[in-house]
Amino acid sequence: MIRGTNAGLHLVCNAPATRITLTPDEHWNLSPNVLGLLERRLLDEPHNPLTLMKRRIIEYMQSQHRTSGVRSPSFAVCDQEPRVVSVWDNFDSLLTPPDHVSRRPTDTYYINEGHCLRAHTSAHQHRLIKQGKLRVFSYMSSTRPYAGFNQFVVVGDVYRRDEINRTHYPSFHQIEGVQLYTAQQLFGHRPGQEVCDRANRRRISCPLPNLKLKAFCILQVAMFENGERNVQKQETHTIDAANVISFKLKGILEGLARYVFGDNIRMRWVDAYFPFTHPSYELEIFYENNWMEVLGCGVIEQKLLELAGVSGKAGWAFGLGLERLAMVHYGIPDIRLFWSRDSGFLSQFADRSPSDSFKYRPVSVHPQLYFDLSFWLPEDAVPEEITANTYDLIRSVSGSLIEQVNLTDSFRNKKTGRLSQTYRLVYRSSERALTKNEVNVIHKEIEKQVAEKYGVKLR
Repeated sequence: MIRGTNAGLHLVCNAPATRITLTPDEHWNLSPNVLGLLERRLLDEPHNPLTLMKRRIIEYMQSQHRTSGVRSPSFAVCDQEPRVVSVWDNFDSLLTPPDHVSRRPTDTYYINEGHCLRAHTSAHQHRLIKQGKLRVFSYMSSTRPYAGFNQFVVVGDVYRRDEINRTHYPSFHQIEGVQLYTAQQLFGHRPGQEVCDRANRRRISCPLPNLKLKAFCILQVAMFENGERNVQKQETHTIDAANVISFKLKGILEGLARYVFGDNIRMRWVDAYFPFTHPSYELEIFYENNWMEVLGCGVIEQKLLELAGVSGKAGWAFGLGLERLAMVHYGIPDIRLFWSRDSGFLSQFADRSPSDSFKYRPVSVHPQLYFDLSFWLPEDAVPEEITANTYDLIRSVSGSLIEQVNLTDSFRNKKTGRLSQTYRLVYRSSERALTKNEVNVIHKEIEKQVAEKYGVKLR
């Protein structure tokens, strides 16, 4: 919970249950619109399609991956983690470089120099791996302690300063999955069993008499090495370990794609880059005659695990956006609809189960209204900051009535040296037809506020 914007912030973190007070500083860049979004938890609303998609994915993960001989699911589900996190958790714990673009205030919502709204559910990965005991928060089971840090998913809303269109919103929802393996779990070795060292093309066996030490010896040989990093593996992983982890990861996520989109879905893997995994991949599906990325994943950087105090294990992680999957699966055309309270929208998802396959039926289609916003920037302004601030201001003033905002023109006057920006604003309500007069009032307020707050000169 967040209260106030000047004197202090009172944050209630439900997992683990804590209350801390943070004081904003000059880094604060949360807009009134974003503060309003924090008051709502879409994943707690039973008739929201995001809730159905969340449950569908969790059902797959828990049904397909159970610990042998144990009735309860092996994946812990953590869906009550705090939305405000430390900058260290959001970036440094994930090995994000100090100069990475995602750290900029044009991309991230900052409370103060040391805290921000989480930009991804990966912000909780370090703590959950390190603490060794998780608490399970799931619609399937009551809250109970979960021993172990090897398998878990984190679900929640995340916040980023982004462009405005039908597929982007300042808040969206992610699922993060993590799986760690010992050498025995990865390769199925038994203590004393011979291991093939492919790098040296020779057979070796552990000579140590103690069984526990034998298992450790096999783990060191089969899983880790002091090698060189290349496109296929990290310097600490053997090629066998990297290949098997990637194989298991891709198999799980291909199964998830079929579970969500059907057995006939076309998919492909694309090499990618993330600071916290290597090798890294993106999974794309063929949708509406185009390839569309639906998730990112990879082999967890061993440095990240070492930072969390983990040794003798390696594993994978993936992250996906619930909105993107739900928009494809249910045929929802606009990301703003997930935030709609309109009964015509929500009633279509009432009394539905996660396994139901059906398409959203548009309640009505209303016309768009186009307005332009042009201004000269102050001489000392940073264009990227003005753009990010303008997007936030437009969203705060117009709310859900703004459908798209595009920077359509930018040029510098040769005589004065001042930079001009022009934005095309597209207004449309998903619930009713807007009149030009009412939109004009909103647009005039946007012009007034952008001039007052950021010192621009309207054109």
